[in-house]
Amino acid sequence: MSVFQQYQNLTAVGLWRDSVEAQRREVVVTIGEATLILTDNKGQTLAHWSIGALDRANPGEIPAIFHPDGDPGETLELTADHAAMIAALDRMRSHIERRRPHPGRLRLFILIAVLGAVLAGGIFWLPDAMRRHAISVVPKAKRAEIGEALQAEIARVSGPACDAPRGQAALDRLTARIAPQEPTLSVEVVRQGVTGALLLPGRRMLLNKSLIEDYEEPDVVAGYIVAELYRGTSGDPLAALLNRAGLTASFRLLTTGNLPSGTIRKYAEYLLTGPDARPPADALIPRFAEAQLRSTPYAYALDVTGESVLDLIEADPFADTAPPPLLRDADWLRLQTICGG
Repeated sequence: MSVFQQYQNLTAVGLWRDSVEAQRREVVVTIGEATLILTDNKGQTLAHWSIGALDRANPGEIPAIFHPDGDPGETLELTADHAAMIAALDRMRSHIERRRPHPGRLRLFILIAVLGAVLAGGIFWLPDAMRRHAISVVPKAKRAEIGEALQAEIARVSGPACDAPRGQAALDRLTARIAPQEPTLSVEVVRQGVTGALLLPGRRMLLNKSLIEDYEEPDVVAGYIVAELYRGTSGDPLAALLNRAGLTASFRLLTTGNLPSGTIRKYAEYLLTGPDARPPADALIPRFAEAQLRSTPYAYALDVTGESVLDLIEADPFADTAPPPLLRDADWLRLQTICGG
């Protein structure tokens, strides 16, 4: 049963007037099929009101005053004695109102959806887009400047780079031997702070002196250089910095050419204390083959038992043949004393 059928033939007595100037007169009010019928004492119909166009002038007050929508001069008053009729008319009006289309509400929903999409874009899309744009436009000179600033901050912990001239010359020859495609790569050795190898923006790499002093062959330090270069190609060091520093750093770098105060220092601290992710073996083996370098010494440097690096050992591209020498014995000895040892 619909809400209209439920109240059909419900009657009440009210006071009606057809205009502001007219006298109120007693009428019998009957609910018909979606209409309100007003009749006099003789049963003569005085007015038909559409319930869909019915309005109430004083919601919640008694006597309740109803009028046709758009014509507040014609009114019908119902007293508290006819609460059932008042409740029925209010319920039917509410039912009709809920079923009507609400263009304004739809526009509001659309506006909220658009604003939500814009906000989501600002939260999820804008930071990554700005970071990628900053990475693409920062010139090499600026990258080198950022790398130097990072190295200066790291030097607070690691101390200055080892600078024995003959040892550095040997390291340069080793770098050119395993990475001839990196003519601008600058590799230096530090005494502490850095774990293994660390590639900075501007193609600057720092090595811990233990990679040289604690092993009998240059294959280990060469392996660390090759692995770190792989990480540099799989993830831009500047991108890693900006990802860590956040949206403000990317914005400042784009607009002023500089990073916010403290960004370099905080990122340097992160590099020295953050986790050191190991590159996957299946990606490293081709790099070792290209560099004409054995992977087994590097693998055992990572894990002396060989258990966790078995894939690097078994897939060594020079397991059965000897690659070209990395350094002359004299250069290797010079490199081992680069820090004055």
